[in-house]
Amino acid sequence: MKPQRDSEKKMEASPHQQIKQPPSKPEGGSLRTMPFIIVNESFEKVASYGLLPNMIFYLMNGYHVEAANGASMLSIWSSISNFLAIVGAFLADSYMGRFWVILLGSFSSLLGTTTLWSTAMIPQLKPAPCNQLVSSNCSSATPAQFAILLSSFALISIGAGCVRPCSIAFGADQLDNKDNPKNKRVLETFFNWYYASTSVSGMLAFTIIVYIQDHLGWKIGFGVRAILMVLSTLMFLFGSHLYIKVQPDKSLFTSFIQVIVASLRKISLYPSSNTVNYYHAKDSNYVTPTDNLRFLNKACMIENPEEDLNPDGTASNPWKLCSIGQVESLKALLRITPMCSTGIIILLSLNQQTFATLQAKTMDRHISPSFQIPAGSFTVFTIITVTLWIAIYDRAVVPILVKFTGHPRGLSPKMRMGIGLLLSAVSMASAAVVENKRRKFAIDQGLVDEPQKVMDMSAMWLIPQFSLIGLAEAFNAIGQIEFYYSQLPKSMSSMAMAIFTLGMAVANLLGGLLVKIVDRVTRKHGKESWLSSNLNKGHLDYFYWLLMAMCLVNFGYFLVCCWAYGPSVDVAEMPTDKMPERNEDTSGIREPPTV
Repeated sequence: MKPQRDSEKKMEASPHQQIKQPPSKPEGGSLRTMPFIIVNESFEKVASYGLLPNMIFYLMNGYHVEAANGASMLSIWSSISNFLAIVGAFLADSYMGRFWVILLGSFSSLLGTTTLWSTAMIPQLKPAPCNQLVSSNCSSATPAQFAILLSSFALISIGAGCVRPCSIAFGADQLDNKDNPKNKRVLETFFNWYYASTSVSGMLAFTIIVYIQDHLGWKIGFGVRAILMVLSTLMFLFGSHLYIKVQPDKSLFTSFIQVIVASLRKISLYPSSNTVNYYHAKDSNYVTPTDNLRFLNKACMIENPEEDLNPDGTASNPWKLCSIGQVESLKALLRITPMCSTGIIILLSLNQQTFATLQAKTMDRHISPSFQIPAGSFTVFTIITVTLWIAIYDRAVVPILVKFTGHPRGLSPKMRMGIGLLLSAVSMASAAVVENKRRKFAIDQGLVDEPQKVMDMSAMWLIPQFSLIGLAEAFNAIGQIEFYYSQLPKSMSSMAMAIFTLGMAVANLLGGLLVKIVDRVTRKHGKESWLSSNLNKGHLDYFYWLLMAMCLVNFGYFLVCCWAYGPSVDVAEMPTDKMPERNEDTSGIREPPTV
């Protein structure tokens, strides 16, 4: 009978069932997939980042938009792009999987860049040419013309929202191998070099693409970006047969809402320390909940086993009983939220480079008698600083710091975040000093009413502020990403990058709001706005000093958040079968430090 039973079992294991069972050693993935993933992300960034530096000139010259309104519009556009990252991460983790979300985003970006290209190719899609700095009778764009422009922005935003939060996590899926003792180091190095590769993409966008726009016009400049998006999409498709495609889990947001609802339904109960009273799913790594945000532990308390559990041990009503894993995932997200908010001001400062581009336009940008740097290309100094520092830090600085700090990455993520915040304040102070000097030069040379003329002051004075903000970004941004990735469960890996881009969304939104407020307040009673389209009449230096003060206040807030969070424990380093672990002789639990 036994051979017969064995044969029956073999017959019962259908091919469909075998597909669902992941092999112990996946055939896909590994380093061979990196070129397809990184090229896809890099080309998308070249295509989208190449829009930002000169887009203020396209809006001002092509659509007759004032400088403050144009800067605010670009900030809101960037905000929407980054906000959609949370939607992209949600779709990837809960419904579609990262592969399909990235593919959807690539096609959306391609359609958006093509639509934007059409606005440059078809004259009827823009108002008649007119220089608004010289004439006050320039006709504004019609609603239909603005609708086509904004639709291209929307499609590009959808693409960015799908690709950016998922690409880095999709790459980590290809390399993440728990059996490899050097797995953590491999992933950390991947994060650094991935960020460096995208920085190089930004460098190309801010130099070659901007140069093409300045010298060959918008038609060719936008056309090149459309071609890059075609290559980006095709490159990602070419590697599809090699990828490890992690299947999506259930909806994270639905799970979070279930935890909150279940906790409120049991508001009169007191969380028990008896493990028997807690429900954990069969595939969960958690044994007992932590004491952090203990109120949420009520969601996984079993009141009546006969009513709360099905015969197979699953929860009969997920809106009344949640697993420990669900509760701990929500706790992890809530705990890092204050830390996430500390990065908003530095990102806000970084996103005010539109005004620096306008500054560069009024200054001498020649580096030789026959060549001058395009005004929109000065952001490349930020990218160069980021790229060089990442390489130097990863290969030279870390080995030295490890001897003194004992931390495997030299400095902890929170330490790097704090250093970045301080450097952002220094960068804004440098920008304010340079703008004050530039404005005095313009007044002394009699250029107050001639904002289009180039003054006798080198634009190289702007390099320190760009380099300092680049160094601040290198410290803070990578520190943030590593911190989120280490503190969130693996099922929320796309969410880690999405949280960072969500911070960028809030920063862009607040940046646009700040520009609007400063512009309206400072232009009252007939005064010239600090952010006037004529920089020689405005007071951009005062705006930079305001940003510096905000950066210093934000650093103090960061210190408070670090104190409240306490020491951070890397989730990836905790035992996979004991998260948190139950002590052998008591009912207590060993857990990360409480808030």
